[in-house]
Amino acid sequence: MADTYMYSDDVKRRMKRIEGQVRGVLRMMEEGKPCKEVVSQLSAVRSAADKAMAQIVADNLQQCILEEQAQGGDTRHLVKEAVELLVKSR
Repeated sequence: MADTYMYSDDVKRRMKRIEGQVRGVLRMMEEGKPCKEVVSQLSAVRSAADKAMAQIVADNLQQCILEEQAQGGDTRHLVKEAVELLVKSR
């Protein structure tokens, strides 16, 4: 994949939202909220992180494919690498 990474403002906003969610979970824990509520919010954090990872990989893959095509290279390995990266993240 590319050596230089560009992250969209949308992804950065997603990450800030996740940061806020994590702070909210910590606050819930400090307030002694029930386990079910805390785990529910952690599940939402995990889902948001998964979506952010998918967007980052997709955006990066698009950039890498364009660069590889400009150099006349084969892009199949890039797709395989991106899928492996997403699978590993789970």
